[in-house]
Amino acid sequence: MQKTIPACFFQQMYSSLTGISMERDHMKDLRRYLALKYIQYLVLSSSNAVSTLLGLLGSAYTIILLQSAKVSSKSTAVLISSLAQADILVLLSLVLGGFGAGVSSLAQVLLMANTHLSCVLLSCVALEAYLITFLPSESRPHRTVSNARLLCRGVWVLVAAECVLFLLDEHLGASTASAPSSATLGLLLQLSSTATALLQSLCYILGILLRIANVYIYYKIFFSMSPRSRLKSK
Repeated sequence: MQKTIPACFFQQMYSSLTGISMERDHMKDLRRYLALKYIQYLVLSSSNAVSTLLGLLGSAYTIILLQSAKVSSKSTAVLISSLAQADILVLLSLVLGGFGAGVSSLAQVLLMANTHLSCVLLSCVALEAYLITFLPSESRPHRTVSNARLLCRGVWVLVAAECVLFLLDEHLGASTASAPSSATLGLLLQLSSTATALLQSLCYILGILLRIANVYIYYKIFFSMSPRSRLKSK
């Protein structure tokens, strides 16, 4: 199996993505980090203790690495930095989980936010890889640091709004349970419950589509780079 995969495939892809002029060890670290995140969020059905710990350690190291003067500021570096920063939510959820059941729902919402942020940002990295491979000159004006930062802010805002909706629905449910005779609370709970159910269905469908899109993108990139890799190896 290893003989069929060009050894320089991932190195070429991620070096072109990040635009990083650095030592080979650093490039290997970034490739391993992205591979770990793809496995953690787009391959595994759910994170476990081992993958979560490795992800936290990898994100901490990546944040430090991206602050280095050896790393040039490129759009994909911005996406990777935002991906690493999303693991701060995992740390917050672990801290809140230690305070007992009173904040367990908030901890679960933070974990959900981390998962959704990571999946979307990883898909953005894959999309940029596709644009660099197949539309390098046409997409160059759009692959800027400012656009990447704007995209990251937009993703964070959307996920934050999602978290607010879930927390609001839970709060209204608790309030209705303590004051069942309130018609206003009952109506608000019905509306929020409907919106939450629709959002959950949308997130589920979107998660499946993102996985399919990522597989397709890297399938296309691999087979487009394979002939060039074979020629270089001759």
